[in-house]
Amino acid sequence: MPMPRCPLAPVFPADFTAPMPETVSYSLTLPAALASPALARATARAVLKAHDLHDMLDPALQAVGELTAVAAQFTESADFYLSLRYRADTLRVIVYDNHPRHTQPHLANACDTRRRAALRVLACVCRACDGDWGFGESREPGGGMRMWARLPRESAATYGMGRG
Repeated sequence: MPMPRCPLAPVFPADFTAPMPETVSYSLTLPAALASPALARATARAVLKAHDLHDMLDPALQAVGELTAVAAQFTESADFYLSLRYRADTLRVIVYDNHPRHTQPHLANACDTRRRAALRVLACVCRACDGDWGFGESREPGGGMRMWARLPRESAATYGMGRG
């Protein structure tokens, strides 16, 4: 005898559409551990390949590695959060850590300077890809800091090829 269906459970038909760039929408919570940046890069590599974004791998994996390494160092909790989104021909990598914004201006400035210095390679990657990056106070309920990188596909695909 078949099991009766729960009347409150929604019915979602299986979607057999192959992954494509426009469907990149992934989030991952990672432990604040030294191994996490490597795990984040491996996950991002699999996601980008599955969604036919091979041409963006090098700068995207560099961005993921840089952002997650800094989050693992700065967060004051046991984990941090990574988000990968692709919209309007641009990959967005966002990382949230719970390091609070300092209320004392001198400490806030020193902490921002330290974070900016830790992300200097990311700044070079984003500049080479005509993208942008930054960090600031998170608007999420848990607070903390939000770091991001935006990589336009067209210019990211030529990353490392030496323009000029």
